Amino acid sequence: MLLKFNSMVMTLSVLAWAMGTDVARADVKLPALFGDNCVLQRGIPVPVWGTGDAGEAVSVSICGQKVEATTDANGRWGVKLAALTAGGPFEMTITGKNTIVLKNVAVGEVWIASGQSNMEFPLKSWSPPDSPYGKKALKDVAEANDPMLRMFAVTKKTADKPQDNVTSVKGQWDVTTPQTAAGGGFTAVGYFFARELRAKLNVPVGIIHTSWGGTPAEAWTSREALEADPELKGLYESWEKRIAAYPELKKVYDEKTIPEWKTAVEKAKADGKPEPRKPGGPADPNNPNRAATLYNGMIAPLLPYAIAGAIWYQGESNAGNGKQYRKLFPAMIQDWRTRWALGGFPFFFVQLANFQQRQTVPNEGGWAQLREAQTMTLALPHTGMAVTIDLADADNPGDIHPHNKRDVGARLALNALATVYGQKVEYSGPLFKEAKFEGNQAILTFTHADGLTAHGDKLEGFVIAGADRKFVWADAKILGETVVVTSDKVPQPTVVRYAWAINPLGNLYNKANLPASPFRTDPDSPQ
Repeated sequence: MLLKFNSMVMTLSVLAWAMGTDVARADVKLPALFGDNCVLQRGIPVPVWGTGDAGEAVSVSICGQKVEATTDANGRWGVKLAALTAGGPFEMTITGKNTIVLKNVAVGEVWIASGQSNMEFPLKSWSPPDSPYGKKALKDVAEANDPMLRMFAVTKKTADKPQDNVTSVKGQWDVTTPQTAAGGGFTAVGYFFARELRAKLNVPVGIIHTSWGGTPAEAWTSREALEADPELKGLYESWEKRIAAYPELKKVYDEKTIPEWKTAVEKAKADGKPEPRKPGGPADPNNPNRAATLYNGMIAPLLPYAIAGAIWYQGESNAGNGKQYRKLFPAMIQDWRTRWALGGFPFFFVQLANFQQRQTVPNEGGWAQLREAQTMTLALPHTGMAVTIDLADADNPGDIHPHNKRDVGARLALNALATVYGQKVEYSGPLFKEAKFEGNQAILTFTHADGLTAHGDKLEGFVIAGADRKFVWADAKILGETVVVTSDKVPQPTVVRYAWAINPLGNLYNKANLPASPFRTDPDSPQ
């Protein structure tokens, strides 16, 4: 099968890539994503691109296809393979003045796995080996032996402009073995997500892991997307002001702040007092929290590699501004979708887990509003959410990194299996739909409400208030697919909240054993 390359069919992403840094006029070369053991997406056209001498004829061959192109004046070339059928191993041959042969290529499902440290959390775990989760992690690593489950871990990189290539933590796509799974680049959530797809679909699965602990969503969003929204452009502009001021601030830090601190340290030692903490320096241009910097360095270089969708675990670093996240998170998702030019590709995300001490009195919390913003993002088509307020480590609630990543990955996979791959499985816990207030009762209805049940002796986690907004714990009972909430202290209720705290009470589940998402019936409330 011979297809002539038509530059008009290549996406804007390839054109942007072609405007990157000057390339050496030499052998045909490929981005790092195309290498031995790579996984190509099945069922849709597959872009392949690279560099060579200006005017050089290049061909790409795999599975009986041969597609040709000619490099442009800058030495850039790109082709699109027609849709491939799942399978492997295959060889892919790229021929110009030289020949590259990629070995052990698989065709199947390719997913991006991104976010902050809970996505970065490695399969080998951060638990002590003799702890319960440490022992489970050792067992998971020992059993990780699947030649058709593969991972490409993107090396961390910040950039002030979109980049045209990435490197891998290990320099290549890794085939899953106990040895590779023990490496730090193997995301636990991504692995367990992929393992579920492998078990249910029986096709190769590739995970492109690109995450960075402690980073906010604006760092993963392009400059253009942030500046296009009046409510978000300040995120980019404020960072650029800080970067512009950096040289002068760094000079003050080096020449005044640090000498003064050193003097204070010596005085504290002489007085037998605790030493003052070293002052932090000003934000420099390579700060990974800088708006758009991780999009530039760790997302843009992946474009337009063919993918099935993305999974995302992030939000802790934006928990101080849940209402802003209502705009920011959907904007990031839509930005990625536009850049990939694959339509509304599936995007599944993890709602923040429970954290810190368990709630004992009705209270407020920034994490509750962030979870609400995540739930609101389900209004975007082809999105799904894994609720995890029941997965934090009971013996260590202060750990912001719950170690049970197996259930996180499995719950994300349910979204994919049901909504992407057409399997008849429940994929979501109960989601609040509507509240009706009748006399002293609040009657709540839900979606995904088949078989509502309480884990425990009684239903917990509901608070109720009247017009005075003084919340008290409520009695809650399941009636079919509804929950009826009352309190003898609130004769005329106007608002109900459920699991509304950083580490909430809440034990409402459905028949599929999936937990209900936290909610409030007054989402426009300032608190």
